[in-house]
Amino acid sequence: MELAVNVPNFGPGTDPGRLRDWARTVEGLGYDLLMVSDHVAITPDVAEQYPAPFYEPFTTLSWLAGITDSIRLGTTVLIAPYRHPLLVARMSANLNQLSGGRFVLGLGIGWAKQEFEALGVDFSRRGRLTDELVRDVRAAWENDADYRSGDIPIWIGGASDAGLRRAVRLGDAWHPLRQRVDWMRGKLDRLKEIADEEGLAVPGFAPRILLRLTPAPLPDEERVAGEGSLEQVIGDLTELRLLGAQTVVLDPFAGDPAETERPENAWRDLATVAASWHRGKEQK
Repeated sequence: MELAVNVPNFGPGTDPGRLRDWARTVEGLGYDLLMVSDHVAITPDVAEQYPAPFYEPFTTLSWLAGITDSIRLGTTVLIAPYRHPLLVARMSANLNQLSGGRFVLGLGIGWAKQEFEALGVDFSRRGRLTDELVRDVRAAWENDADYRSGDIPIWIGGASDAGLRRAVRLGDAWHPLRQRVDWMRGKLDRLKEIADEEGLAVPGFAPRILLRLTPAPLPDEERVAGEGSLEQVIGDLTELRLLGAQTVVLDPFAGDPAETERPENAWRDLATVAASWHRGKEQK
């Protein structure tokens, strides 16, 4: 199982130098994949959670591709309805080619109503627009003489039945965000049921979980995956591996914009988890 990191590409402490430091730190710690988020218009509903400045993901990842060597690069998640499918197909293919085949395209339907309004996109059609985009992107990539996309995995976010069905029909992996392990276990059962109904293979499993280390264990009923003592977090990773996760994305942003001005705390936790996880693999 690979480990990834969701790097904050937003907030008052974020600038090109800090993004560079994040990339070099995460790659240096031995993580397999670096991912960033997506917003286009930082409307009030977005700013409450992800304040400006916000660095556009394709631009950011293209730059980071040039200053990293082997770590893969991805979106968690690109908001599908915000861009024309052929633009997403083109940017993804170019980024994958320029990075030497390191790109992962994570997609979601979006949630910020005010941002949809600012972009002139119908919020009520976001699910249908996402389905259309994935199909159109895959169709464009079939033109290898033009796009030369290579093998780009598409991860599909979403927790509803519609989201699970979208992952089965259109995705290479299901990519849930910040949930409890027992919740994900139940949804994986539902994912298999849907796959059986559709007569399709069960997609891969690549969850994104919180990373928040605490000095003492937290009550299991009060925490999400990735939150608690080091032993609890390593236990969560082990359970997710047993559930079939090919990649787990650690998200060290706990919600305070000031965190982006002191990334050393997140780097310390990421180093602690990486060392413990790799040590555990070596002992087996």
